[in-house]
Amino acid sequence: MRRMATSLVLAALALSAPARADGTINLVNLGELSGGGATVGTNFKNGADMAVEEINAAGGILGAKIVMQSFDTQSNAGVAKGLAQKALDGDIYALLGPGYSGSVKAVAPLVADAGIAEIMGGEAAELTQGGNKFVFRTSFGQQTSMPKVGRYIANTLKAKSVAIAYVNNDFGKGGKTMIEKELAADGVKVALEDSSEAGQADFAADALKIKEANADAVFIYLNEEESARMLKELHKAGVTAPLVGETTLIGQKVIELAGADANGAVAHVGLSVDAPVPALKAFGEKFKAKYNYVPDHNGMKGYMAIYMIKAATEKMGKLDPKGLPAALHGLKISAQKEPGILMDVTIDESGDLDRQSFLGKVVDGKQVITDVLPPLGK
Repeated sequence: MRRMATSLVLAALALSAPARADGTINLVNLGELSGGGATVGTNFKNGADMAVEEINAAGGILGAKIVMQSFDTQSNAGVAKGLAQKALDGDIYALLGPGYSGSVKAVAPLVADAGIAEIMGGEAAELTQGGNKFVFRTSFGQQTSMPKVGRYIANTLKAKSVAIAYVNNDFGKGGKTMIEKELAADGVKVALEDSSEAGQADFAADALKIKEANADAVFIYLNEEESARMLKELHKAGVTAPLVGETTLIGQKVIELAGADANGAVAHVGLSVDAPVPALKAFGEKFKAKYNYVPDHNGMKGYMAIYMIKAATEKMGKLDPKGLPAALHGLKISAQKEPGILMDVTIDESGDLDRQSFLGKVVDGKQVITDVLPPLGK
């Protein structure tokens, strides 16, 4: 507790001076740098750091250099809220993160009160559906991704029943609600709802319940480390039904941890360095050269977040933190004009994104993109 209190004090001191007095753009990144979300937060931070270095090397944004500080939420919503308040008490241009939906939910009212943009990594549908005009996504919300997953289960797999394994937090419960809605619309029965806890180590009992449910398919919606543990236990239990999920099921970290047990898993993927998009592949190579590991989607989310700020600021033609949220709403960013955004993207009035996405499958220990899915607006 003493260490955490000290960190908060240091954060407050660091942010007490005017952010732009010396021609800089001060950003604060709230990331899960330790705890259960360390993979999420570290990837996001590294991607954002890389974008900041690139932009500053090219002269900054409207001639102003970016200064970014990153604070560790410890994968805890209460800590995230405290750090966010300290950041907002300073003179910051925008807030990045967190990645966990529960932490975003805790921070979002604070950014609304301050009138500052929060560009976050959470995917729970509710985060952008409550009228908060200051919260923006870096990836799809569940209301965008789950219809695509549901159609795949119903139309491609022809499944009549599904066992759902989800993590018992805002992220998991939101995903469960959305996928059940889509499955019901297609007449697919839910044979089992299996709830597990964030950070859970043993999934043997969960795998047994899933096997006994004897469903036509299994939908897995867990965080990365837990997804890997579940895949290993499902393999041990002899579950042969197709394993389907979202980005967190077949990310690079999952493949590394699950090994051969990840083979065959299929997921809707919002971002992937394995996608047939030259800019995404180039990003993956550049990231690996810098950090010596292959990034997952969170690395791209952090990278793109910085370029979203750049594009919106250049649209305004001035450094205006209070004007940034309005500039982001309705913004269309072309990858040809702003290569750092990697793919053409539109930000709607709710802070949600529309762009291409992908369907991926793990084959021989590697994520293989099997289909490119168009933006919903096309």
